[in-house]
Amino acid sequence: MLQGLVVAAYGKRYEVELADKSRISCVTRGKKTDLACGDIVTIKLTDTAEGVVESSRPRKSLLYRSNAFKSKILASNVTQIVIVLATQPSFYEALLNRCLVAAEAAKINPLIVLNKCDLTDADDAKSKLHLYQDLGYQVVHLSAKQDIAELRPYLTNHQSVLVGQSGMGKSTIINKLLPDQQVRTQEISDALDSGKHTTTATHLYHLDATSSLIDSPGLQEFGLHHLSQEELELAFKEFRPYLGKCRFNNCKHLHEPDCAVINAVNHGKISAARLGYYQELAQEDRD
Repeated sequence: MLQGLVVAAYGKRYEVELADKSRISCVTRGKKTDLACGDIVTIKLTDTAEGVVESSRPRKSLLYRSNAFKSKILASNVTQIVIVLATQPSFYEALLNRCLVAAEAAKINPLIVLNKCDLTDADDAKSKLHLYQDLGYQVVHLSAKQDIAELRPYLTNHQSVLVGQSGMGKSTIINKLLPDQQVRTQEISDALDSGKHTTTATHLYHLDATSSLIDSPGLQEFGLHHLSQEELELAFKEFRPYLGKCRFNNCKHLHEPDCAVINAVNHGKISAARLGYYQELAQEDRD
């Protein structure tokens, strides 16, 4: 039995890195496929470079998305979610809110990165993020093709996971952070050569001895069906001072009379846009 770290997930096959940095291609027993990059596992070798995952250690954190029918694990044991946006193409603000809710619910630190700030007409994207800066979220302005230095300090001593829509520049960020090898392109090429599926491929990269980065596939949606009503409202951190102060104990902050959250919006204490995102989630994911 050997212990290792899951550093790549290709559907039902996983790459496990051992203490000596060698890598073993593994499958799980039976139909168990709920492993993720970042998991610490125990494996049994079936060949020199093949193995079976026998067990996994308890997770310190877990990031996943879900709809009414299934869930998709993105990463485990991460301490930070890096939400990558771009000035062009326009980012999907509702997706940003979903990522922030997922981070809050999982108690993982979120970092918002606005990439492609060197392009013209970046001011509109920057202004959209003032709301989130006012809420206390850290926002980093980046031009990854030119310089990655602004981002590096935020990744130190973290196991971070990159999330975001396709086209936001995640590949550029990773290849700039690891300039000695075009890691993303090379690993996808290797996976194709070996017949592995890459559409759902997730990879963990070591930045240094205490810092790592997990790259997830591009997201176009982020379901939060697994969150209860209470978890959802708590994930909007500006709501917290008003929760429990509504007229009705089971208030969902949709249209109920004397709702403390809606009253706070009417008095300019909470953004109407954020209430709108909450209400969309409350109705969409809890029907």
